[in-house]
Amino acid sequence: MDATTLYPIGELSRRTGLSVRTIRFYSDSGVVAPTTRSPAGYRLYDLDALLRLELLCTLRELGMNLATIQRVLDRELSVAEVAAAHADAMDVQIRVLQRRRSMLRAVAGRGSDPEEIKLMHRLTQLSGEERRRLVDDFVEGTFGAVDADPAAVAMVRAATPDLPDGPSSEQVAAWVELAELVGDEDFRARMRRTARYQAAGRRLDIENDAGEDLMEFTRQKVAEAMESDIDPLSDRAAPLIDDLVRRFAEAFARTPDTEFRNWMARQFEEAHDPRVDQYWRLVWIVNGWKVVPNLTPVYPWLIQALRKERDA
Repeated sequence: MDATTLYPIGELSRRTGLSVRTIRFYSDSGVVAPTTRSPAGYRLYDLDALLRLELLCTLRELGMNLATIQRVLDRELSVAEVAAAHADAMDVQIRVLQRRRSMLRAVAGRGSDPEEIKLMHRLTQLSGEERRRLVDDFVEGTFGAVDADPAAVAMVRAATPDLPDGPSSEQVAAWVELAELVGDEDFRARMRRTARYQAAGRRLDIENDAGEDLMEFTRQKVAEAMESDIDPLSDRAAPLIDDLVRRFAEAFARTPDTEFRNWMARQFEEAHDPRVDQYWRLVWIVNGWKVVPNLTPVYPWLIQALRKERDA
């Protein structure tokens, strides 16, 4: 290829794969102007024009607009600068698409109705700053009192939920449930009550009074039920709960009736409310942490089972 050779527009088309009409458009736009014209008035292009046209094709394939390409060809911008800017822009587009894909999969998995879909979309579209503000409002509304336990506040803040840029459908669903949960005043009251126990690692009165042997037996039996995937609200859980209630009633010299079951549930709820336990599970899912920290995993199951028996 000779630097002094001039190419007619047809040859340029053959070498670049662009149509003659497209090359004329770029020529008329001044992006790749002809080097000269033949005596008959036909456009002729030199090697530099051919190389500019090939670069233009490459940049267009990468999604750059014509105005930006013109500045690159005129050396007002470097290819590196433009490539970096476009890569950043594509990162944003990819994150948006990933979030939309995750939301759609969550919608499909949950069988969401139109109102829930609107809520999910609104919540997942919040910026990082808006999501942090939502959590800060929850912490302030829950622990903003003068007598708030600093250890409890620190524990909640240390595990702040933070939806990633490219969340999975499970993380989207967990974030939506979490966002609804933290706005619930009843939940905030439960969190205030239980967080003090969890942050301080305090034992419950019922644990102290029942004795370590009974508590260890209870944890073991409930853990076995959980490992066997026994639903605490199912009939399969009833024999275990009946036995545990009888044992606790003997320890406390009480009658193993509905009133006593209700009392047991309230005692365990002081530090292990099922909704609070669900909050921590959702936080771990949203943050993508591998191990879900359940401070005492058997108690939420036990509380649900006791409440079911009470309502029966």
